[in-house]
Amino acid sequence: MQNPAEIIQALETKCAIQEQQIAELKAKLAWFEEQFRLSQQRRFGSSREQVDEHQLTIFNEAEKEANLSAPEPAMEEITYRRRKRQGHREAQLKDLPVETIEYRLPPEERVCPCCGEELKEMSTEVRQELKIIPAQVSVVKHVRFIYACRRCEKENIQTPVVTAPMPAPALPKSIASASALAHIMTQKYVEGIPLYRQEQSFAREGLELSRQTMANWVVQVSERWLMPLFDRMHDHLLKQEILHADETELQVLHEPGRSATSKSYLWLYRTGRAGPAIVLYDYRTTRANKHPRQFLKGFKGYLHVDGYSGYNNLPDITLVGCWAHARRGFVNALKALPPGSETAEVAAKEGLEYCNRLFTLEREMKELPPEERYARRLEYSRPLLDDFYAWLNYQRARVLPKSTFGQAIAYCLNQWEKLQAFLLDGRLELDNNRSERSIKPFVIGRKNWLFSNTPRGARASATIYSIVETAKENGLNPFAYLMYLFERLPNIDIDDEAALDECLPWSDSLPPECRANR
Repeated sequence: MQNPAEIIQALETKCAIQEQQIAELKAKLAWFEEQFRLSQQRRFGSSREQVDEHQLTIFNEAEKEANLSAPEPAMEEITYRRRKRQGHREAQLKDLPVETIEYRLPPEERVCPCCGEELKEMSTEVRQELKIIPAQVSVVKHVRFIYACRRCEKENIQTPVVTAPMPAPALPKSIASASALAHIMTQKYVEGIPLYRQEQSFAREGLELSRQTMANWVVQVSERWLMPLFDRMHDHLLKQEILHADETELQVLHEPGRSATSKSYLWLYRTGRAGPAIVLYDYRTTRANKHPRQFLKGFKGYLHVDGYSGYNNLPDITLVGCWAHARRGFVNALKALPPGSETAEVAAKEGLEYCNRLFTLEREMKELPPEERYARRLEYSRPLLDDFYAWLNYQRARVLPKSTFGQAIAYCLNQWEKLQAFLLDGRLELDNNRSERSIKPFVIGRKNWLFSNTPRGARASATIYSIVETAKENGLNPFAYLMYLFERLPNIDIDDEAALDECLPWSDSLPPECRANR
């Protein structure tokens, strides 16, 4: 028979083990509930990272709303007159060509029904309509005349032959014109319409043009004419002092030695608020550190990135973290709260408020020159960062590491050196949203065409996306710019950097028709 003391000890040990197991199960259950609420929110809720400002009442309102640099407002009475604001419809139509159709009474009907006298024009009544002409397909026949001297034919042994000059085509021995190539590329890479749908659209217009033919055209002109322009843009990119980077998945079906389901990646590199707007995409088979190291070889400066470790240890580069990613962690933590706790004073709201105050300060400094923004950040943003860092360390020991809130805190602490790097230079930005906006057109287009067939096609797509997105960033019409390139580049020396620079999207030498209507 067991000793009662031993029985009690065994029961206490069993209870302790069960209590530990219960605590672990509760933690796991809470984590799964968080993940379920987050997945439901992502599926059915708004994707905007907005939180009701009335819920964020943790901080003192006076401290939150204060703007120490704002002068005391003076009161004055203002009376003025202004021109009536132009209507929305007139603003929509102001840059479009106008076709005017006039309706007049024939002379025999210009008779007064009362006295029989001739009717005179008194006023007009105008109705405006938007007229759309669908894409039209036609054939342009280039006829080059060849000349010879009749007298030399009769009197001399040799007869000189002179041929009229004719512009070189983008693709020799092909029916592809500059406008056709520009249209196909714009439809796919700007409007997100895959080639098989374009094939169907052309068929309805009576043109049998297969997607294979269009794909061949796209790859050939990309390699022949757009790649040299891409390389020149790359040279200019590396000369900048501040860049942004991001990456996203890309599926390529026929990569040597890899399965069709393997993940490849499209890397994005672009300039910041200073210098010419340059947006470049680089197709690679992996997400390894060697790819940005190779692409950015020769670049020395600041690189805005997210929290991905693949950008670490790049030579001569200072990484600048993204506060939008840091803020998103606290937004997700609030979204993962159980129903009914929206008004509770949870710590996640406090973390979100720190981030919001930082963004508020940045908005107030937006129009300042870099030198003054740098000084203001040291005066106002630095103390806020110090408080936030102390708060993060205090909270870290009091939350479950695998909870959504715990992950938000861990992200900030792990990325802290990068997150405070924006204090080093007034030209730097608080977030990496600039690169996220630039990679979004590719992500949206990918939903339509899903994958690339070959690595060669993936490289061509990366090159074309680089050209059209840089064109858009510089206020160009992508179709008009591509058509200009396919007419211009075959007729210049593309090995001449000066001649190539005149064709870059930010060049002052571009014709006015390349500009987008504003």
